[in-house]
Amino acid sequence: METLWLFVAAFGASALGGTLGMASGIFIVPILTQLFGMNLHAAIGASIVSVIACSCGSAMRFLKVQLTNIRLAVVLEIATTLGALVGVMLIGVVSTTLLYVLFAVILAVSALQMLGRRREFVDVSTPVMKSWASVLRLHASVPDAVTGLPVPYRVGRIPLGMCLMFGAGLISALLGIGSGVLKIPAMDTALRLPIKVSSATSNFMIGVTAAASAGAYFVRGDIDITLAGPIALGSVVGARVGAHLLTGLPADKLRVFFAIVLALLAIQMLMSTVDVHLFSGTI
Repeated sequence: METLWLFVAAFGASALGGTLGMASGIFIVPILTQLFGMNLHAAIGASIVSVIACSCGSAMRFLKVQLTNIRLAVVLEIATTLGALVGVMLIGVVSTTLLYVLFAVILAVSALQMLGRRREFVDVSTPVMKSWASVLRLHASVPDAVTGLPVPYRVGRIPLGMCLMFGAGLISALLGIGSGVLKIPAMDTALRLPIKVSSATSNFMIGVTAAASAGAYFVRGDIDITLAGPIALGSVVGARVGAHLLTGLPADKLRVFFAIVLALLAIQMLMSTVDVHLFSGTI
């Protein structure tokens, strides 16, 4: 029965995460610790596996509908992976309470910024030829929701985006979560991408970031195979469902949905600093 509940929990978390392009790690950790009564290290190890499975499960759908900017993902992943590796080395050094407060502040600010861009504007102007995005050929197009015709968009402020991605990888490794919850607002704010492109590209990246951390967690003995099996299976199935939901949601509704999730997570993080949780008990 516990295996079945683990599958169901991973399915639900990954379906929600896949809809937002942020994987399931941010939901899996509190579910396993607060509902299943697992210790934090085992929950973090299982969440890393869930993040990788979630990324693999929904990547095919996003690639098929041409929402993922692969060239941009490869460039940004360099900074994110470096941040994740630095984060692994800092585990146990940085205060957990400080991390929770910092994370909550970042989530709250990101939610406000995403609501401020509720009416999405796609820059179709001629790109600056000497910009990083032009030199690296990162500009792309996204199919129009009505006509299906490609609508070009421009990628901007790559240096700022790289700095934010390094920070996202760093915090994700320290907290054992998928960095999509930070990557998507970063791409939305710094790079000015369409929200669905940000979500799909983030989903493509999170598996690589998690894989960079997974080896260290496995060597430390924090990944329990008996837990990882049903969680990985539930994550793959849930992520595929979430990917289909994302492609069908209007951009403005998706932005509001994401902002609400960010606000709730920020509240949970602040409450965790005083050992108060939204959910308690065991299954």
